[in-house]
Amino acid sequence: MTILSWMNPAEAVVSSSSKSVSTGMGDAADPITTEIIRQGLNAAAEHMKRTVIRTAFSPIIYEALDFAVALYDADMSMLAQAPTLPSFMGTLGFCVEAAVTAVGGPQVLGPGDVVLYNDPFGTGTHPQDAAMIVPIFALDTLVGYAVIKAHWLDIGGKDPYCTDTVDVFQEGTIFPGVKLYEGDELVDSIYRMVLANSRIPDAVIGDINAMVAGARSGGAALSRIVERYGLDVFRQCVARIYDHGEAMVRHWFEQLPDGEYSASSVIDGDGVIGTPIPFEVVVRVHGSSVTVDYTGAPDQTVGPINSPLPSTVAVSRLAVAYLVGNEAPNEGHFRALEVLTRPGSIFHPVRPAPSFMYGVPSDHAIELIINALAAALPDLVPASSGGDICALVWWGSREANGEPWADGAPHPVGLGASPQGDGASTMMFHSESATRFTPAEIWEARNPWVIEQCALAQDSGGVGQYRGGLGLNLSFRVVEDCYITVAIARTKLRPWGLEGGGEGRPNALEIEYPDGRVESHSLSTRVALPKGTLVHLRSGSGGGHGSAAQREISSVRNDLTEEYISLEHVRVHYPHAM
Repeated sequence: MTILSWMNPAEAVVSSSSKSVSTGMGDAADPITTEIIRQGLNAAAEHMKRTVIRTAFSPIIYEALDFAVALYDADMSMLAQAPTLPSFMGTLGFCVEAAVTAVGGPQVLGPGDVVLYNDPFGTGTHPQDAAMIVPIFALDTLVGYAVIKAHWLDIGGKDPYCTDTVDVFQEGTIFPGVKLYEGDELVDSIYRMVLANSRIPDAVIGDINAMVAGARSGGAALSRIVERYGLDVFRQCVARIYDHGEAMVRHWFEQLPDGEYSASSVIDGDGVIGTPIPFEVVVRVHGSSVTVDYTGAPDQTVGPINSPLPSTVAVSRLAVAYLVGNEAPNEGHFRALEVLTRPGSIFHPVRPAPSFMYGVPSDHAIELIINALAAALPDLVPASSGGDICALVWWGSREANGEPWADGAPHPVGLGASPQGDGASTMMFHSESATRFTPAEIWEARNPWVIEQCALAQDSGGVGQYRGGLGLNLSFRVVEDCYITVAIARTKLRPWGLEGGGEGRPNALEIEYPDGRVESHSLSTRVALPKGTLVHLRSGSGGGHGSAAQREISSVRNDLTEEYISLEHVRVHYPHAM
């Protein structure tokens, strides 16, 4: 539900929360049948995920898992979502609502329809993250929607991946809710528009076909569930599923001390203007409800680091889910969370603001929400991680045949230490935590580069009683001329430690050219890479927790044996272990 207070636009505040509300309908549901249906819905979402993985064309989808799948009921509340890209959690409902509204509402949908939607202000991300929505019918009734959102490698923006756009029109072709299929028939005009607006149409069409197949498989599974149990029983059980999710989250919230908690950070720059951007996030706990308040955020920026409302809501949900550690999410889990934003700010930009690098502020926000609650949860909250997805996107034309190619991926960082132990090394950041690191063999087989180094970064983790996770040292040597867009943030802000723990290392990237020149890059678009160039990614590490003087000697010596740290590092930071 989105509620807009009609004040002066500069002062307007939006409250975004779950669409579903408790109706009491779930009280009549049989608990065993409810659990069978819940597991059936989760299995249907997982089947959608597996279908996409097995049929997609691009490694960024089938290897990196840069996509999300979910099932929604007829009221557009989330029934189930398979674990893929966490930062999409919560955005898919916005996609369904906006896409269905754009084509004329549920009444104009029929079996076999597929709606294409990629407007950033409805998806929450950039136009390359396109959604396919399939209406699901059972017993002659619209019972829900299957939706898949996945990253297409190119959709006709000024570059395949951009860090320097100044309006949404530079970022890619927008399909604001159009039928790609109508009654199982491909709409040829839309299909040809997609082909005409991509530098690599074969890859995009291959991924579109995988998304359509995946969404339809989920729709078929949901139809079978409804037809097996009947519409009334299904709806009663879904209501009980939502109520259970809400009760679990509210019980966890009730353990938090009531109060207002805040944390602040600084963004390096917006990709166009290099001025640092400080901001604060406020978290309010009241009984069994939590509010995340972004109304004090800076105004939307000239460059593309603006996070549209759906993404702001999604990362707020993700931060809470990260702490709660709940089961597979459904709409009920979100009922107790409220998100406040200010239109015209970096967390609620308005058209035509650019948003290609939407993940920069939203990734900051995840860790700020967690950090803000450190005072309320001192025994649970971890120190900061590398704090970024460290995305690299490459493209060019192959020397042998002139064929266009493109690839891209997020890269892992070190996670922060906690009161329970050391931070994990080289893991995907929270917003990408269910994605995967593409194997070097896949990369080298498909793309014109070789991996010259892929190693844990010795001595990089923040020191402490529990040390931060190590970052990654990854070096590519390109063997053909090509281009790269570097989308790396938090290159200046060092990951913070907690309770006396040391800071981690920030993210960095250097390009070493064949003529000996070395350049540092963070947000840089279309950087030319001549054959023989080396690209060195140095992903950030996690902060430490507690005083280094309290680290167990056995832990220090084990790290030394495993070469996570050097002898000089021990002399400087852990002299008690010498």
